[in-house]
This record gives sequence, structure tokens and C-alpha cells, in this order.
Amino acid sequence: MYLRSFKHLIFTCLLTFAVSTSADNINLPDFGDSAGRLISPEIENVIGREFLRQIRLSAALVDDPEINEYIRALGQKLADNSDNPSQSFTFFVIDSPDINAFAAPGGYIGINAGLILASETESELASVMGHEIAHVTQRHLARAIEAQDQLSIPSIVGLVAALLIGTQNSELGSAALAATQGASAQAQLNFIRSNENEADFIGIQTLARAGLDPHGMPAFFERLQQASRYYGRPPEFLSTHPVTVTRIANSQARAREFGFRQVADSVDYHFVREKLRLRLNKRDMVKYYQAVLKTGQHSNQTASQYAYCLALARDGNYKEAEKQLAPLIKADPQRLNYLLARARLQIAQGNFQQGIKQYRQLMKDFPQDHTVTLYFSKALIDLKQGEEARTILHEHLRFREADAEYYKLMSSAEDAAGYPLEAHQSLAEFHYLNGQTRSAIRQLDIALGLKIDNFFEKSKIQARRDQLKGISLGE
Repeated sequence: MYLRSFKHLIFTCLLTFAVSTSADNINLPDFGDSAGRLISPEIENVIGREFLRQIRLSAALVDDPEINEYIRALGQKLADNSDNPSQSFTFFVIDSPDINAFAAPGGYIGINAGLILASETESELASVMGHEIAHVTQRHLARAIEAQDQLSIPSIVGLVAALLIGTQNSELGSAALAATQGASAQAQLNFIRSNENEADFIGIQTLARAGLDPHGMPAFFERLQQASRYYGRPPEFLSTHPVTVTRIANSQARAREFGFRQVADSVDYHFVREKLRLRLNKRDMVKYYQAVLKTGQHSNQTASQYAYCLALARDGNYKEAEKQLAPLIKADPQRLNYLLARARLQIAQGNFQQGIKQYRQLMKDFPQDHTVTLYFSKALIDLKQGEEARTILHEHLRFREADAEYYKLMSSAEDAAGYPLEAHQSLAEFHYLNGQTRSAIRQLDIALGLKIDNFFEKSKIQARRDQLKGISLGE
């Protein structure tokens, strides 16, 4: 099942690229490195986008904009200091307690929530992200394919599928290899694993350039290796990123080249960790944070106090949450996390006018902030003010590319504002980005069944439906 779906993923990517290329432009361009002869950066981007669609289909992604914006900002800071700052990246968080991270072609990097919680410093988290960024900038997947220079298209499909599976699950990767290329492909998977040292080497350099602690990488690796002795089975991260004593020693030596530095964690790092802790735990987190704050057994007191407010709100105790939030706002009146929490609490308590007033002020104080825009739009939609939400979201497209969460909100805004045709189109894009191509087609069919006076608009919807229909044939 896994092998078939990944084979289809790569075949679809290659087919999509071929379809979008004219007949006179079939040969892949030379991008100055030998790997470009077999898999160009354009194809890598298509593969990465399709890979993310499949991830969204099979795994839950964290949809909290505060968490996602922090990871995006940290990742971009590292990317800007990598050896290829022009490479585009997409960072996302998997809603899973497992400790793992991975990179896909085209700069698509996923980090499990469990790995963020397993880190103890911001530099440790950044070290894993820097390592995955290095896999992308060094084009390790493309280089692995190139290492076997006589490959037909079906062989490329099977090999890339096996390599992608192997980076995430060694057992499935071995099964995929046995079913496709045998010993030859196993050599390619070994080639991928041998790139771990190179990714460490370059990742540590990226950490130093970004002003973070390069010793975060060996510290995180060493602690995971020691902790694995107490696991029923080692964290998946250690299976997909084998850590040996030699590798730890090499990373320590590399980090020493940049000297020792004391780097303070950002408060945002601690806030994100506590939000994820709250998200992954369904037990009584109010009592948990009461105990943590009473005993002082926390990594950051302010973050634990903030999470305590969120835990109270999750339990419906809005008055107490507001009471606990007040001293935090007094101590740091410009912190966006607190101001957003206060506005959400007002809406939750039925103080709609006050909550909307606070959101409007945030839109002025933090213009085009992605988190503020999403929270405010959702509040407007919930209050049946779809027209204003629709206007805000359309304006936001000038500053930010649409993603699945954006299309979902936009669909709700358009529906509330009385634009059913546009609502079905946005919902179609939401389903498509979540790997649900047939559901996307159904939404476009519904749209085409509505009265459409604009010939151009109808033709556009029909063209998109035909495009998705072609993709769905192989699914």
C-alpha cells in the first residue's frame, strides 16, 4: 500500500511536470550541477508539493497559527543563513508525539510536535531544522538518483519512492527497495544515510551563522541516544537519523570550530512548547500547570503561566483564565500571544463587541500579521460577518500565499457572505491541498451546477475540474 501510493506520487509529479512543459522543451535544463541532469529543481518542487498533499492526507498537521508562524520564522532564519539562501522552504508541524523530522524535495520540511517537546533549548530544535535544511540545499535525494546513471522513468519512480519511504521508516524502506531495485537501490539508500554527516557539518555552520548555539546539535543527539536506553523502542528519529558515538564526536568537534556561546532561548520557543504540550495531552492540564507553577518545576515560568490560562479556557473556565491573563498583560502589554488570548476570551464569553474591537486594534497594531488575520477572520465568520472576513482574507493574499487553512477559512467566509460559487471553489482547493482530489472535483461539480452568467468564470472552473480529473485517474 505504502509503496504503491509513493510510486503514484512520484509518477504523478513527473507526469504533471511533463504535461506543463511544451513539446519543444522536454529535455531537462542544466542547472550547473550534475544532479540536475536527472531531477531538476522544478521537478523537486513538484514532488515536494505532492509529498505535502500526501502527508496531509495521511497525517494530521498542527493548525495553530501561533505555532506554525514560530516554526516558519525560525526555519526562515536558518534558511537565510544556509549555503543556499535563495532556496524556498515550507515548514510544517505534524500533530504527533513521536520524535521525528524529515525533509522532502523542494524544501518541504516537517517536524513532529514530539520532537519540539523533546528539545530542551531553542538551539537544539534549530539544530534538527538546520540538519534537514542541509539535506535540501545539498540536494541529497537528486544526488542519490544520479549515483545510478542508467535509470528508466519507471526505475526513477521506484527508486525515489523507496528513498522517500526509507527516510521516514526504515522497515518500509527496505520492503520498498526489495520490491523495486534490490541490491542496487539498497546502495542508493546507503548513499542517502551517508549524507547524515554532511547534513550535520553544514547544519552546524548554519546554526552558527544564524546566531544560535552550534553545540545544540551534538547535545540533542547525545541526549536522545542516552534516553533511548529507557525506551521500549528507540525514537523514530534515531531510526531515520542513526546516531553513533563517532557521529556525536564529529559534531562536537565541528561545533568547537565556532567556539562556545551562551544563547538565550526566545520566549516564543517556550510558549510554543507549552502550547504543544497542552495540545498533545487530554488529561487535566489545569491541575498539571497548577502543580508546575507551585513547585517551580518548569523550564519557563511565564510560558507555564500562559499555558495555564489556555488550559483554563479549554476547560471553559473563561473568567478564571481572564483573571490569570491580566497580570501577564500588565507585565508585557505588547505581547501578541496575550492580546490574542484576551480577544478570544471575550468572544468565548459572548462579549462580541469588545472582542471584535480588540481584534480591530490588533489589525492596526500588527498590520498583515498572519496569525491576527486568521483569528480575526474566524471570529468574524463565527459572528456571521462573512463579507468583512472575505475582504480581509482577499487583502491578505497580497502578502501571503494561500495554503489549505486559508482556503478553508475563505470558503466559510464566502459562504457566510453569500457567494456560493466562490465558496465551492475555495473548498475544492482546500480538499485538493489535503490530498482529497475526488472531493475537490465534487465541489467543482457543485459549482458548475449553479447558475453562472460569466462565461470566463465558468470556463475557468471547468478547466480546473478537468485538470483535477486527470490527476485523480491514477489515484
